[in-house]
Amino acid sequence: MAGTNEQRAGLLSGFGAYGLWGVVPLFWPLLKPSGAIEILAHRMVWSLAVVGIALLALRRWAWIGELVRQPKKLGLIAVAAAVITVNWGLYIWSVNNGHVVEASLGYFINPLVTIAMGVLLLGERLRPAQWVAVSTGVAAVLVLAIGYGNPPWISLVLAFSFATYGLVKKKVNMSGLESLSAETAVLFIPALGYLLRLGAQGDATFVSAGAGHAALLAATGVVTAAPLVLFGAAAIRVPLSTLGLLQYLAPVFQFAIGILYFHEAMPPERWAGFALVWLALTLLTWDAFRTARRTRAQATKLAASTEPQPQPRSQRIPRPLPADEGSSPYAAREQ
Repeated sequence: MAGTNEQRAGLLSGFGAYGLWGVVPLFWPLLKPSGAIEILAHRMVWSLAVVGIALLALRRWAWIGELVRQPKKLGLIAVAAAVITVNWGLYIWSVNNGHVVEASLGYFINPLVTIAMGVLLLGERLRPAQWVAVSTGVAAVLVLAIGYGNPPWISLVLAFSFATYGLVKKKVNMSGLESLSAETAVLFIPALGYLLRLGAQGDATFVSAGAGHAALLAATGVVTAAPLVLFGAAAIRVPLSTLGLLQYLAPVFQFAIGILYFHEAMPPERWAGFALVWLALTLLTWDAFRTARRTRAQATKLAASTEPQPQPRSQRIPRPLPADEGSSPYAAREQ
């Protein structure tokens, strides 16, 4: 029962994380005229403030001492912080420079990259349908590369950076709030130093663009922390393959926002590439549901076969009688 509750909590956390990431392209344009790096720095600084308040409210500090005594885990957290910085910065730049659809493609590709990493780094074995899906994803990237005249670098960097982040989070095995606190602590000093330098040069928009703009920049802490805490909670509770399925939610929202709200162009070659990606994801989803149904059926059958069955009365072994009872007139009755 405890395992079922943990998996349910992980699934709900995953839905919440990817739903929030799906609508976040509507937020970043509100932060103009701030540039992508300035917004990124504010994300780092204000995220630490948000998680610090949460830790203070929950009184969860004991893990810090344990973490400091584990250099390997600290190193993994530093790697996670570096990778998510690349992902954050590129994504903000993409949204504010008219590349929402291409960014959404990165998160469509992400499940395929996650599955590939599971095979290459964790020794997971792919089923035939998964091999077909991954191969179709590769074909989609080739089609898009030919159409664009070069590989879709934004999509590929976003996909690989976030898949790597998920893998590292899996190995760190900390709760969402604690791991995010550690990551933002690693990023805080460089981010604050950058903002102070920007302010000294007179190029910071935190004060010059008004109180409303400052409030929006401060809100990046909540916008950043909430889905990452949920993602961290999901990453340690559900398999990588399940995370790959949940990731569909965010790019669907992002793609729709890019087309319907930002009115980005979709030439034929882009539709062809997206169609191949969607085909690959459809194969993955079908295979995942089929495998889950088969696994449940096998588990039910195994449970039924291992249950002790009551023995029919006619098959019960008679109780052996002492030698002197064999000729007793009561022997048959006693048996």
